[in-house]
Amino acid sequence: MKKQLYPLKFKPILKEKIWGGEKLNQQLNKDSKSKELGESWEISAVPEDVSVVINGKLKGKSLQELLEFYKSDFLGKKNYKRFGNIFPLLIKFIDAKQDLSIQLHPDDELAKKRHNSFGKTEMWFVMQADVDANLIVGFNQKVDKETYLKHLKDNTLTQILNFDKVKEGDSYFIEAGRVHAIGAGVMLAEIQQTSDITYRVYDWDRVDADGNERELHNDIAIDAFDFNMKDDFKIVYRKKKNIPNKMVSCPFFTTNFIEIDSDLEKRNSNDSFIIYLCVDGQVEVSTGNLNTIISKGETLLIPAAIKNYILKADYAKLLEVYV
Repeated sequence: MKKQLYPLKFKPILKEKIWGGEKLNQQLNKDSKSKELGESWEISAVPEDVSVVINGKLKGKSLQELLEFYKSDFLGKKNYKRFGNIFPLLIKFIDAKQDLSIQLHPDDELAKKRHNSFGKTEMWFVMQADVDANLIVGFNQKVDKETYLKHLKDNTLTQILNFDKVKEGDSYFIEAGRVHAIGAGVMLAEIQQTSDITYRVYDWDRVDADGNERELHNDIAIDAFDFNMKDDFKIVYRKKKNIPNKMVSCPFFTTNFIEIDSDLEKRNSNDSFIIYLCVDGQVEVSTGNLNTIISKGETLLIPAAIKNYILKADYAKLLEVYV
């Protein structure tokens, strides 16, 4: 007999990065003393980095095991038909003490052909930003392939990139094929397709402790660019309390912003699992006789089979994600 599903918490998978800092441990209570902690993978089914449950009767089970055992009860019927035993999303918190490399990601078609993988469309929600911190998203002018390659060759790529100063609450939709980079001083939540494929095109002439530059992928990156994209990457969304405010709805995920200061009864009518990222405050998720609390920097997955639950908070800001 299958054990009953309930809201699941997973052990964060922590990643040191050359550009990482200490905000994830200091502000989000991640269990690390590293001074270069760049990423906390909250929910992941990337091979070699599969999340493991840390609460309740299923503690110790991996996300992949649960998916293969519970199938559509876990993912939702439409999602299980579409993805099978592959979990479609990767959820992260990221802290950039230094600028990340300028990069982009392939779409589904190119990623499948080259890497037998999903492509990588993603979104960012800025949780904290130092004064004058920025992100790079897209170009600051109309750019074609020839113009881009000339600036790359002349080492003047930054002249045509779009720099946006950011603050807490700013949010961006980064479609596959769009050039981007997280700037120094930014901590954010990232929601993306399950993919770890990044094409790095420029890394600020940075070298590691041994004097080696990081690998660039310009030979294959050029085919991944979509030079015809509109400049519609900044997400404009309402912030009305105690209701879901739509941020992004795309074929890969839907994300809502919810600020709560009371009880909010929820009915899952989307035939999907639902993920909550707590980006501020604290919320209690009540399903029958089981109450689960998540605080700022924590993430919770509600399997598709759970249809009714209550969100309770004196103050919390959440990102609600489903497919």
